[in-house]
Amino acid sequence: MANKATVEKWLDELTHLSSAPGLEDEVVAWVETWVGRRDDLKLTTDSGGNLLITRKGKRRKPLVLAVAHMDHPAFVVTGIEGDRVAYEFRGGVDSVYFTRNRVVFSDGKRRRFATISSYDPQTGSGHLTLEQGGPDLHVGSIGMWVFRPNPRGGRDPNMFRAPACDDLAGVAASLAALDQARSRPELQNYGVLLTRAEEVGLIGAIHAAKHQTIPTDTRILSIETSRELPIAPIGAGPIVRVGDRATIFDRDLTNRISQAAAEDGLKHQRKLMDGGGCEATAFGGYGYVAAGLCVALRNWHNRGNLDAVENGRGEAIAMEEEISLEDFHGLVRLILLAAAAADSPDTLRPRLDKLYESEKHILG
Repeated sequence: MANKATVEKWLDELTHLSSAPGLEDEVVAWVETWVGRRDDLKLTTDSGGNLLITRKGKRRKPLVLAVAHMDHPAFVVTGIEGDRVAYEFRGGVDSVYFTRNRVVFSDGKRRRFATISSYDPQTGSGHLTLEQGGPDLHVGSIGMWVFRPNPRGGRDPNMFRAPACDDLAGVAASLAALDQARSRPELQNYGVLLTRAEEVGLIGAIHAAKHQTIPTDTRILSIETSRELPIAPIGAGPIVRVGDRATIFDRDLTNRISQAAAEDGLKHQRKLMDGGGCEATAFGGYGYVAAGLCVALRNWHNRGNLDAVENGRGEAIAMEEEISLEDFHGLVRLILLAAAAADSPDTLRPRLDKLYESEKHILG
């Protein structure tokens, strides 16, 4: 079982990979290597390219799957003519960010920069002007923002910054939990589903649900990094997410998870994280029992000063995303608690019955 330093190494490696909706190849390769080093795990790929990782051997209980997505908003090259590059931006970012920032492409050793010449928010596409030097590009090349320095200055040892915490930190947490679950026979039914193209409409998750990549009795734990909210700050612990912008998640599973976290003494939050959507919505919409777990995220989709920008008062600068390492390690622990709690009895009705029996005399 990996120690915290090793898990943080996985977190760092995954969140620095290039990834875009439909172009998650670097992440897939990393995960394939990770699984390949563990002969008790099995990896299968569905017809949409989603990765399902389960433990070998017989399961006595239905699956409980941590679901995280492998993509992150990014520029994708669609055409090249000299130093003029056509692109589409896959993912949700306010148009004001396309007027004040630059783009960088990398082949792992060299970098090539570009300026944004145009952006059409209706089509999510535009043109870049390439600067001299660096690797040649091709259709499908992935570009990322050139990040500005963090205005808070030096490094807080408990804060983690990277280009793509959303949702590669969720991938890291899900795999770290699986690494720990391998030594626990009672969690033989815990596995991980890593999806594609979440940032353009939960497409990988919808594909898995529609094509029944997983059995219909699977319990889903949607693992995310979710926009920090005033009611759900960074550093206050991982979050049992009762819902997202679109819907409320499964009541019974959410209650079981909350109770397990409380009984364990884990520092955590229980909040409606309605800053965005997540894959629990997709699976719940197709009849799966689904709950959500997350950590609070700053600079969501690399949008620095996001609150101020939305209020018309801030400079729209591109910045690395940030999470709390304490929250991250708490999320790993919360995933394991949730996986175990999925098969525990629901105590809400018995508690209500007990309360009623003790106080019903008041009704006369």
